[in-house]
Amino acid sequence: MKRFSGFIAARFKWVIAAWVVLIAGLAVFAVGLPGQLEGDGFRMDGEQEDVSRTLTREFDQPDETMFLVFEHKSDSDIEQALTAVQKLNVTEGIVSPLDEPAQYKDDISYALLQFDDSHSDKSELVGRIRDAVGTEQGITLTGQSPITKDINTASQKDLMTAEAIGLPIALIVLLFAFGTVTASFVPIVIGIATIIPSFGILALFGRQVDLSIFVLNIIPMLGLALSIDFALLFISRYREERKQQPIPGAVRTTIETAGRSIIFSAFCVFIGLGAMLLIRVNIFQNIALGGMVVVAMAVLASITLLPAVLLVLKERIDKGKVLRVKNDTDGWRKFAEAVIKRPVLITILALAILGTALIPVRNMTLTIPQLDSLPLSYDTRSAYEHMEDAFGMRDESTAFVIAERTGGWQDSAGLEAIQDVRQSLSEDPLTKSVTTVFSESGLDSPAVFSQALQVPEQQAKLQPLLDAFTSGDLLMLPVTLAADGSSDEAQEWARTWSEKKTPWNLQIGGEAKFNQEIFDEIADNIVYALLIIIVSTFIILMIAFRSLLIPFKAIVMNIVGLSASFGLLVYIFQYGHFGLHPGTIALIIPVIVFSLVFGLSMDYEVFLISRMQESYLETGDNDRSTVEGLAATSKVITSAALIMIVLTGAFAFTDVMPVKQIGVGIAIAVAIDATIIRLLLVPSLMKLFGDWNWWLPFRKHNTK
Repeated sequence: MKRFSGFIAARFKWVIAAWVVLIAGLAVFAVGLPGQLEGDGFRMDGEQEDVSRTLTREFDQPDETMFLVFEHKSDSDIEQALTAVQKLNVTEGIVSPLDEPAQYKDDISYALLQFDDSHSDKSELVGRIRDAVGTEQGITLTGQSPITKDINTASQKDLMTAEAIGLPIALIVLLFAFGTVTASFVPIVIGIATIIPSFGILALFGRQVDLSIFVLNIIPMLGLALSIDFALLFISRYREERKQQPIPGAVRTTIETAGRSIIFSAFCVFIGLGAMLLIRVNIFQNIALGGMVVVAMAVLASITLLPAVLLVLKERIDKGKVLRVKNDTDGWRKFAEAVIKRPVLITILALAILGTALIPVRNMTLTIPQLDSLPLSYDTRSAYEHMEDAFGMRDESTAFVIAERTGGWQDSAGLEAIQDVRQSLSEDPLTKSVTTVFSESGLDSPAVFSQALQVPEQQAKLQPLLDAFTSGDLLMLPVTLAADGSSDEAQEWARTWSEKKTPWNLQIGGEAKFNQEIFDEIADNIVYALLIIIVSTFIILMIAFRSLLIPFKAIVMNIVGLSASFGLLVYIFQYGHFGLHPGTIALIIPVIVFSLVFGLSMDYEVFLISRMQESYLETGDNDRSTVEGLAATSKVITSAALIMIVLTGAFAFTDVMPVKQIGVGIAIAVAIDATIIRLLLVPSLMKLFGDWNWWLPFRKHNTK
């Protein structure tokens, strides 16, 4: 680090010039990132994807179906709207409620707009259809792509809202930490310098991989919070060093000390992000990729751009003083002494608080965020929900079964085999109905159907129907399940039939299979991801502090603190408190919050314990080291945590529910970590375990 710090100090003007070029160059790509984001990211290569491709390529099923919902509209209004859509010449087919009575009920009806895979830009397609049908009340385009487009729009709005709330409050926190306007604005500038290139790099990645719309909120949330936190730690140490040496030397020393801590902290966050790569679901891959990019840029900006800016500003960093900042270590010292005087009582009290917060976790209901990601105010959501309620779509779902038979299905034996497949599926108690060529033709047996095929007039009518259900050796059967596709029962049905040994090599697709594969992928790999995070963290902390007990305590306290934060999330979002409607927790929340916060909290742990270790190596007095370490670091830790809480918690005032839950989840977890864990549990347990805190087998400890 000495050579690196010397290089930055000697060429700081070139460093700033390089950053200006980097930001300007990548900003060109960054502005296009929102337009590249598609879907919620809940996609993975698996059986569902295979079946979906087979349905499109072999059975001419639509690549996507959108719904045009009509509420309180006359037949002429419906016909006029559908004619406008038809004139666009973008649909593969339109199924009108005027032709299908099942799609018409009381004052609500819906048309099916079917599309092939020739339209790659579904967002542009949605815009054209909406322009064609107009903005008249009671006519709403909804479905997967319209919902995705609206979530993207809401996400961009949410990002501006969160920044408008979070950045001014973060600036106020920085003013209280530094006392001057210039010093307070520098971390904000570093945060912006981190986000713009990160967006540009992600836009370049987006040309090769599909990026989730949630990247637009989660990545800047993480990037701003981390870069401002890093800058706070860096500038705080720089100010200490300036009291002892000239500015160039202070910058070099700060790079070698605080810079090293920043790299270590980023490495811990990298571990958590990297562990998510084990889960082969796009959203986790996206967040891992985006998170690694933004963390790398935050570190790079903190150890290159930030020191260069400090060297340019020199004494001017203290200009614009608005507050007189005191280094109140005496107050924190008294607090620490009070804590270690009653370690048992405070440990019991802290654990009781965390245990109480943890109770709701047992009732946590995890779901894949879909329509409920949108706020209730969006017509796309309200129209879809009205349609679901009116036509009973919530009570059932459709699975698609692909069966394979050597020799095909169109001869007599093949028709008998179709009946066997239907019979086998129908015996399952969750199966409501199985659609076959027999049910659609009204000919209820293979023998009757086979005889009808011998009559030319009948054969002309039945052959297209048979071709719609069969393609070569493949058979397609839509199965109606008496359960919602997101329910546990429907998922178990999909899992059972995928694994069942039959003569027909069955493959299952549809909503139930989609949900089952996502849940199973997470369940199968989450243990390995957590083990990577925990074991890696333990080894790093053991090496850093030459102790077995300190890393063990850190990991246990992190797990307890995170579990308590999940309990509070259930209380707020699932139980419906603080003005929120009762709902569910997005499936991504526990994984993402755990992976991110586990690494972030290690930053505070290392910063605190490092100071305690320095004191212990000098004095050999565990109690004194605990007090001095807490006194020296508490202000910086609480300020850094408060900034993290403000910037992530600002997303509580946004509309897209998964992003709101992630922001609130991170804010709660950091708040618990910086208060109950760092200020109460850590010093109490350090006191209780005494010199055992610093024990490591087969190593001698040198203390003065």
